[in-house]
Amino acid sequence: MTLTLQIVQFVLIISILVILHEMGHFFPAKYFKTKVEKFYLFFDVKFSLFKKKIGDTEYGIGWLPLGGYVKIAGMIDESMDTEQMKQEPQPWEFRSKPAWQRLIIMTGGVIVNFLLAWVIYTMLLFSNGDTYIPSDSLKYGIVVDSIGEQLGLKTGDQILMVDDKKTRKFNEAVLDIILGDEVTVKRDGREITVPLSDEGKETVFATQERISWDIGLRL
Repeated sequence: MTLTLQIVQFVLIISILVILHEMGHFFPAKYFKTKVEKFYLFFDVKFSLFKKKIGDTEYGIGWLPLGGYVKIAGMIDESMDTEQMKQEPQPWEFRSKPAWQRLIIMTGGVIVNFLLAWVIYTMLLFSNGDTYIPSDSLKYGIVVDSIGEQLGLKTGDQILMVDDKKTRKFNEAVLDIILGDEVTVKRDGREITVPLSDEGKETVFATQERISWDIGLRL
């Protein structure tokens, strides 16, 4: 049952993506008064599962789920219909339109894909936000290894600032420390500024490792 549901969901998602992509070709063609002969979800090789003609356009669903297509008059597309090309161009055909209009019609699907991806990622970012570990949540400080100690840090240090810049995100502070000159920490109840040793930085770059430390959170 679960597998069946996953297959249905997959087909539904693919169908939506295909329809939106083809709309990117369909609407510019209609806007520029280009005849659209077919608008199909999936390919209708030999026969189609469903079709209905509205105006000049036949809308349908094919049986071969490998995408979809919009058949535009005067344009060789997935249907590979070359018969029209043997005749003189007509005003409603794709090949009769100015180059800039043809370009918009051809790239419309890709533009829709780009805008759709932008909308989806924007919504995900808006919904989930930026995930990070707040520096001020490290009540018991950090645990550093030998490389961290060589830089001048100690286990239990609570990082407050790097180069006079307050650290809000712990994962960003790690990179700032490697590239910075000094770090302000809270150590044994006192705020002190620790110069970051060049020897420690050389060790970091030589071993091509980050400062490895563990984070202890006890909330």
